[in-house]
Amino acid sequence: MPAGVPLLLVDGHNLLWRAAFGFPAAILSRDKTRDLTAEFGFFALLRVAIREEMPEPPEVLVVFDGEHGTADRKDSDAGYKANRVIDEAALKPLRAIPHVQRALSGYGIHWIEIDTAEADDVIATLVATTREHEPGRRVWIMSGDRDFYQLVDEHVRALNTVMKRGRRHIGPAEVTERYNVTPEQWPDFCALKGDPADNIPGVKGIGEGTAATLLAGGLHLDQLPDSGRLTGARNAKVAQTWDQVLAWRELIRMRTDLTLPHHPTGDPTRELPKPADVIEKLGLW
Repeated sequence: MPAGVPLLLVDGHNLLWRAAFGFPAAILSRDKTRDLTAEFGFFALLRVAIREEMPEPPEVLVVFDGEHGTADRKDSDAGYKANRVIDEAALKPLRAIPHVQRALSGYGIHWIEIDTAEADDVIATLVATTREHEPGRRVWIMSGDRDFYQLVDEHVRALNTVMKRGRRHIGPAEVTERYNVTPEQWPDFCALKGDPADNIPGVKGIGEGTAATLLAGGLHLDQLPDSGRLTGARNAKVAQTWDQVLAWRELIRMRTDLTLPHHPTGDPTRELPKPADVIEKLGLW
């Protein structure tokens, strides 16, 4: 039987972006001078996800990207996430972060932000430590970022509430059904085909289908040179850009060795308040 209270790890920036730009209606202060959509939407979407998607009340832990979280990867590849422009529109959810964090603390909901780490690596470390210390505990990762597919297993699921009902919980079977690779192969797969979200171009001419074919049978990149599969003009391009492909895989792989300021307690989080009550408590109306 599954062990313990379910653990819901929330990709904080991802949820804030969805709240700010995908919420069905704008939420304004009473005097119409402040846009509160990001703050209101964050708690509304999280509250609905817990109520409708979780099998029982979970322990909730929200993780945010550190201000300098991408520095190490950008040192390795200057193009990493270089396509993400911080313009005035993009500042809207960023400005909401202190309000959301203050509200989380006010309601006793734990959150983590490490200045030099991306949320992906913090979440990956939390998954790894949970596997080690609480084997069998059910974990959900709430995010639309498909890179989390590399973490899923029989006890760990990605949760994407943007998807249609019945397809929102992604485990190993769903990854393999959709992409013809296993979760363990995800970094290899994305290094070959590219990942536009992180500005990783991949090998020119290698799409999802070809990448999956090259990795068929559970192969990893390290096994490709001796596999006999890098033949023909298209596949030969993989060999021609081999060092770069391996470097891209390292960018995609998540770290699991971070020192964390907070660990899961094993206790369920109190029921989330109504989003309007959150805004009231913050004094933003």
